[in-house]
Amino acid sequence: MLQSTAKRQQLQSSKEQAFVLWFEEVGIADIPLVGGKNASLGEMIQQLTPKGINVPMGFATTAHAYRYFIEQAGLQEQLRSLFADLDVEDVNNLRQRGKQARALILNTPFPSELASAIADAYLQLCQKYGDTSASLCDRLAPEYRESCQRSSGETDVAVRSSATAEDLPDASFAGQQETYLNVHGVQAVLEACHKCFASLFTDRAISYRTIKGFDHFNIALSVGVQKMVRSDLAASGVMFSIDTETGFKNAALITAAYGLGENVVQGAVNPDEYFVFKPTLQQGFRPILEKRLGSKEIKMVYDVGGSKLTKNVTVPESERVKYALTDDEVLILAQWTCIIEDHYSAVRGVYTPMDIEWAKDGLTGELFIVQARPETVQSQKSTNTIKSYQLVGAHSNAPVLARGRAVGEAIGTGKARVILDVHKLDTFQPGEVLVTYKTDPDWEPIMKKASAIVTNQGGRTCHAAIIAREMGIPAIVGTGNAIAQLKTGQEVTISCAEGEEGRVYEGILPYEVKEVALENLPRTRTQILMNVGNPSEAFSLAAIPNDGVGLARLEFIIANHIKVHPLALIHFDKLEDEDAKNQIALLTQLYEDKPSYFVDRLAQGIATIAAAFYPKSVVVRLSDFKSNEYANLLGGKQFEPDEENPMIGWRGASRYYDEKYREGFALECQALKRVRDEMGLTNVIPMVPFCRTPAEGRKVMAEMEKYGLKRGENGLQVYVMCEIPNNVILAKQFSEVFDGFSIGSNDLTQLTLGLDRDSGLVAHLFDERNEGVKEMVQMAIAKAKENQRKIGICGQAPSDYPEFARFLVEQGIDSISLNPDSVLKTLLEVAAVEGVVTH
Repeated sequence: MLQSTAKRQQLQSSKEQAFVLWFEEVGIADIPLVGGKNASLGEMIQQLTPKGINVPMGFATTAHAYRYFIEQAGLQEQLRSLFADLDVEDVNNLRQRGKQARALILNTPFPSELASAIADAYLQLCQKYGDTSASLCDRLAPEYRESCQRSSGETDVAVRSSATAEDLPDASFAGQQETYLNVHGVQAVLEACHKCFASLFTDRAISYRTIKGFDHFNIALSVGVQKMVRSDLAASGVMFSIDTETGFKNAALITAAYGLGENVVQGAVNPDEYFVFKPTLQQGFRPILEKRLGSKEIKMVYDVGGSKLTKNVTVPESERVKYALTDDEVLILAQWTCIIEDHYSAVRGVYTPMDIEWAKDGLTGELFIVQARPETVQSQKSTNTIKSYQLVGAHSNAPVLARGRAVGEAIGTGKARVILDVHKLDTFQPGEVLVTYKTDPDWEPIMKKASAIVTNQGGRTCHAAIIAREMGIPAIVGTGNAIAQLKTGQEVTISCAEGEEGRVYEGILPYEVKEVALENLPRTRTQILMNVGNPSEAFSLAAIPNDGVGLARLEFIIANHIKVHPLALIHFDKLEDEDAKNQIALLTQLYEDKPSYFVDRLAQGIATIAAAFYPKSVVVRLSDFKSNEYANLLGGKQFEPDEENPMIGWRGASRYYDEKYREGFALECQALKRVRDEMGLTNVIPMVPFCRTPAEGRKVMAEMEKYGLKRGENGLQVYVMCEIPNNVILAKQFSEVFDGFSIGSNDLTQLTLGLDRDSGLVAHLFDERNEGVKEMVQMAIAKAKENQRKIGICGQAPSDYPEFARFLVEQGIDSISLNPDSVLKTLLEVAAVEGVVTH
């Protein structure tokens, strides 16, 4: 035992005195020796390559090597003197001090023994990995063959900085130091390492360390030299094991674009985005919740025969309209994300969501992980409170100047400041809204002063998005047109509080911030469910205390995410409206089979809501458009009748088995089947609306069975809306067809009182608290109980009227489904009625 301890100590001492260590020699405990990035690479090579994760090999210079260089040259005192009057709030002062510090390091040669150690390690790497086969090179286009054949000798490497205070759980330091790609030859590697040492004193690194309270001279820099993955011939990107905006833990976000990964990290491209649901993925299902096509206008490739290491080229239009990854590749990356997150959580002894960079090799087709670090924003947030932002007043009338991807869920206001050149950062004033093409770490000194950030380019994992989240600043990225639409000095409101689309409004709009404590909330007998229509809000809404979803309306997904009448897709070639046909062709450009567009988009929308609340039940109401509403969808007028009163006409169940619409209903069934059987989200409960008779219910069930949705199989339950007096009167017979009821108080009130709820002339008579309506509700609850069927309510009444919620609880209803903003207040109201004590 003593001997083994002594050996370990001897080995550690040897590592601490080495100039170079191979990745397989280091692990996560060696951050003080090789920095966060390199320690993580070593950890994955040692622990995770046996689990199937590919990580490119390489070596790292050590913190000892950096300190040896600084001490031998006597640079520390010179640097201390240089920083004596440093003022990071003064952009010009910061810029001058940074430039002088870097010059000191670059003008000081490496000690010969350090240069030799790096050169020897690189040559060993060439011997191990400089063996690209001629057959692979011959398969490439002529312009790429030279770089491929050159890799057979002096192998191409990535040279990356890795600071010893980097990739901590509460501070990322992402992009603070430099990275060099496609580096060839001993001399080029030595020069890149030298530049990395100097980049410990980039302006952004100096500023960030000062803000975070790190001593500039307690930090050392390691350099990772890693075999290049030829993603210039394929694709690369960033992925998170957590939703970056809401902190939802069960979804992995993967971004992808063509070429080397720098463009995705820097926000120079709008990448493809994929969400994958982790729990059922790990059960063997294929739960891709969402796929969003990015524009991917440019890609970074090797500058073969040119004067630079890399260059950006335009991506052909034919490639932009394709996804950069196959579904199988997306699922492999998502599985790796789960493995990496589980490993780091186990190592640290606490849940650790991860920020990961990946690359695909265009020569071999293999996927690789090239970096992994702890996520530093959502993991640090308190889970004891919910803070929500909401615009107030008539903001719907305010002009929207630009739209893009919302980062965070906050709102910011101020005067716009358009800056297109990093050398003009000193014009920025605190509290302004920064508007630019994209940001990189050089912009960080002013980003922390902004009330909001808006960029033309970038996706949810770009630099601007990452830093905005870390600093708690609302940002909208990838607008495409913000620079053209916004002018310096113009007052604007930046809203990230309306779902995944961020909006730049003209003018300063009023808003409110609500903060709700989640501790000590009561648990009630009556289940408190939510009404959720918009999939883009689902992850955020799931944080509100709830027992599941009582109403997920398909109409919202169809109207806002699909936009096309299902029959217009099925009979696309017979469409008479040329304008609608052209719009549909544009929306469905990725689909040769047009109906598949409807199934895919609907399945993704349903799955996102189901995943957000998994494993709690999510009741999904089948489409309940009226004929006039269906006619407003693209291509819809050709397939819809002109009804005098569509409110009580051809809607709900009566459409599903009708020859004139059953093909359209089949697409809904296929989407539900995919969600439950392929994605594993069996918490979805379909619900049939406006079902007039039990016989009609049986016809609908027969249609569903044709597409594999058979009640009782794979745990499938089917509910029915209780919104027609006949549903109440014949509750026993409906109980034989369906597993549960959900009271639709809006339609039940309409049909009990004999009025059209769309008519302003009789609107004053519409009141769910009417005694006749309440008697109908009371009867429905009693009959459902008699027949051992669950019964809840999903109508508007309990959200609007606390006394109606109390009435429902007194009748013994099983669940109340509420609008999200009513959940907490109604929960407390229900607890009071039930006599539940809040702890």
